[in-house]
Amino acid sequence: MSHPAEHLSGTPAAQPAQNTQGVPATAAQPRKLPLPLLTALVIGSMIGSGIFSLPQNMAAGASAGAILLGWLITGAGMLMLSLCYQTLALRKPELDNGIYAYARASAGEFVGFNSAWGYWVSAWIGNVGYLVIVFGTLGYFFPIFGDGNTRAAIVGASIALWVMHAMILRGMRSAAIVNALTTAAKIVPLLLFVVLAAAAFHGVQFRTDFWGDAKLPGVIEQLKSTMLVTVWVFIGIEGASVLSARAQHRQDIGRATVLSFIVVLALLMAVSLLSLGIVGQPELAQMKNPSMAGVLAKAVGAWGVVLIGIGLLVSVGGALLAWTLLAAETLFTPAAGGVMPKFLARENARGVPVAALWVTNGLVQLFLILTLVSNATYLALISLATSMILVPYLFSAAYASLIALRADGYEAGDRTRGRDLLIAGLATLYCCWLLYAAGPKYLLLSALLYAPGVVFYAWAKRARRATLFRPFELVLLIALLALAAVAAFLLATGRLGL
Repeated sequence: MSHPAEHLSGTPAAQPAQNTQGVPATAAQPRKLPLPLLTALVIGSMIGSGIFSLPQNMAAGASAGAILLGWLITGAGMLMLSLCYQTLALRKPELDNGIYAYARASAGEFVGFNSAWGYWVSAWIGNVGYLVIVFGTLGYFFPIFGDGNTRAAIVGASIALWVMHAMILRGMRSAAIVNALTTAAKIVPLLLFVVLAAAAFHGVQFRTDFWGDAKLPGVIEQLKSTMLVTVWVFIGIEGASVLSARAQHRQDIGRATVLSFIVVLALLMAVSLLSLGIVGQPELAQMKNPSMAGVLAKAVGAWGVVLIGIGLLVSVGGALLAWTLLAAETLFTPAAGGVMPKFLARENARGVPVAALWVTNGLVQLFLILTLVSNATYLALISLATSMILVPYLFSAAYASLIALRADGYEAGDRTRGRDLLIAGLATLYCCWLLYAAGPKYLLLSALLYAPGVVFYAWAKRARRATLFRPFELVLLIALLALAAVAAFLLATGRLGL
């Protein structure tokens, strides 16, 4: 696998070779990451823009009581998923870049391809959301940018996108400095917010209409409304698994995942729940994003807007760069493994996956234009991005269940197998609950975005002169195309939209 660090340093990457899973592996050994740095990288990938808009996003359809329940469900579910990645890292040490490799190992090339495809689509749609929130933040100071989806905002976002694209093509020798700055920008404002919000917290305000007023639906529907938002802010929990080949010790992958989960969960819960003790749910639901700025302004005055705005801009800038590289890598890995077109594995002289990068950012540009036409909001974009990643998460949890059930990777009489099977089963149920909570709208839109991937898969398989689909894969293909056809019809008739 070509590693992001090689791309960032400007050093040409080694020609990838193939292991038994078809996942590329470099001849040169990458620099190994100790536990503290691996943990920091996972936390950094998880904290992007989502937490800065979290108060409004959660309050948009739920009360304090439902939000608290939502965090309890999400916390338990994501902990199970984190433990699954820990188990897989230990039991299947030969599999790197787990999002792709676990799905392929569990159900074959077509499923592995779709896991990588869904993760890639989620990454670049998330980048569209990042650009929208950046210019939505600037809208606080320059009204012409509005909520980040005005004509001026799209022009500005497009310029920013291609400047970043040109920067990546040249390589990023100062990546370590950028990472340090963005990490500080993410953590410092969040800690300040928690301290200041705790000081301004009013228990009476928090308890008012605790389970919602008459304008909100029942608690179950409120819970469902929080699910995609809570998953969005946890995207990146799989980061240590993706970087598994670079870990100093194999067991550090699971440790970094669980430690990162605990830190980020504490920050997320503090930000969303403390906000409800400062601003009531109806007002918070209508607040302009990034809503952390509005909440802090209520607590300490106008300088709170400036603090959060600057922190978000620097934070999202770093996250946008990281996720652009990750999106390109997610195409590059299966292309080198033979399940995506070979041209996507092409790199330039500085080790950047240039073809994958152009395809990725070209689609970001297209969706930026579509947000102008459809007036898509940040919340709609992140809901779509999150729904795309639910399937890769489900594949990972299901594979952890499968190896525990088969005792694959376990010694005879290993007593941890029953525990691992329970954890993986709960994680699988949680992922299924997320698919249900996403609702038919985003599942249909997801099918519409999964369907074009079939063309790329068939292209790659034909180039290898391999059989296109096994019987099981044909069933999956027919189901996917049927859902995509329904989504296309509903979009054409105006009954479905972003």
